[in-house]
Amino acid sequence: MLKRCLEIASAILAPVSMRLHRFPWHGAAAARPAHIVVGVTHAQTCMVLRNRLRALRVAGFRVTLVASPGPLLVRTAASEGVEFRALPMERGMALLKDAVAFLRLWWLLSRLGPDMTEFSTPKAGLLGTLAARMAGVPVRVYMLRGLRLEASRGVERRILRAAERLAAGCAHIVLCNSQSLRRQALEMGLAPATKLCLLGRGSSNGVDVRRFAPCRGDMRQALALPASAPVVGFVGRLTYAKGLPDLIEAFERILVVQPAAHLLLVGWFDAAEDALSQAWRARIENHPRIHVTGMVDDTAPYYGAMDLLVLPTWREGFPNVVLEAASCGLPTISTWATGARDAVVPGVTGLLIPPGYPSAICAAVLQLLEDPQRRRQMGVSARAWAVEHYNTGQVLARTVDFYRGLMRQSRQDRHALPAAGGESVLHPV
Repeated sequence: MLKRCLEIASAILAPVSMRLHRFPWHGAAAARPAHIVVGVTHAQTCMVLRNRLRALRVAGFRVTLVASPGPLLVRTAASEGVEFRALPMERGMALLKDAVAFLRLWWLLSRLGPDMTEFSTPKAGLLGTLAARMAGVPVRVYMLRGLRLEASRGVERRILRAAERLAAGCAHIVLCNSQSLRRQALEMGLAPATKLCLLGRGSSNGVDVRRFAPCRGDMRQALALPASAPVVGFVGRLTYAKGLPDLIEAFERILVVQPAAHLLLVGWFDAAEDALSQAWRARIENHPRIHVTGMVDDTAPYYGAMDLLVLPTWREGFPNVVLEAASCGLPTISTWATGARDAVVPGVTGLLIPPGYPSAICAAVLQLLEDPQRRRQMGVSARAWAVEHYNTGQVLARTVDFYRGLMRQSRQDRHALPAAGGESVLHPV
């Protein structure tokens, strides 16, 4: 049924797309660099594209960034040296607005005529890959950064699963951010095994090991944190899916044993579907030992104020913050959730616990706070692990090589790429 619907829609829109492709703004294919459109839903997600966009540009690609309007879209495009197009997209379900966003994406892609697209995040992944299919883009990549449906139930879960399958069906390649995410996508039947690809050990960006390096710095003084106090850190969106209520409950228990402890939340109260209630927000903001920074452009200095990082998440793709903490010489306590478990070597670079258990967070934090030697050794091991496996240069070189390979296959033989909605002839890397 999905395949038949796609064929009908393609038959309707293809003639218009072909006419748009004949306009002179495309130029001769041989005289221009390969053009890739990279799209995400919300402007704030552009943060995870830093270095990735620049690496593609430096490798010779013409890069256009697409996201909802916002200052981060403009700043990211400027800092990475790429083009951008602002196109409104809703993060939640909004049928009419989604239809308008889809038509705008189809028109934009038909007009730009890119050689490749890479869409990620749920809404942009669905609308973008579908629009790219309708516009006849030669190479279509769906970047799977996580599965929101893992934290959903009932009708919502079925809708999200159908959306993920449609996005994967319209793409030639589903590029997974971690091994456990690839395994989960396969078990859920979102795409065939040959279409689900993993580069190296995962991660879309890796970590800049020079920028994120062990350094105490003076951030504690700037944040009015006592120099000798135990500081538990968190970096990311302050939402339910990131496990914030579990962390707050655990911190209250930690204070009973470690009354001098502080909790540093480097992040912002995100107005997403999993936004914290006003009651939780007030509890966090009014707590004398909890410090909230809001959104910051550069998280690197804040790790220097922490003794360890806690990410009690319910779902991930591959958490960048864990790599950043590891590169800064900090151990991390995270969960066995999809994606998160790939970012910690249990007992070596940190500890893994079940999601949803404040008592487990409390026990793990106290275990490391009360054993400074073990904590320091874990930090040293974490730094070495991040440098060896996740240096941003290594990670992005794999991406560039992979995309160049896709372009070569497409130009040599269009049929070498898997048909959207069918089995892939490309093997996972």
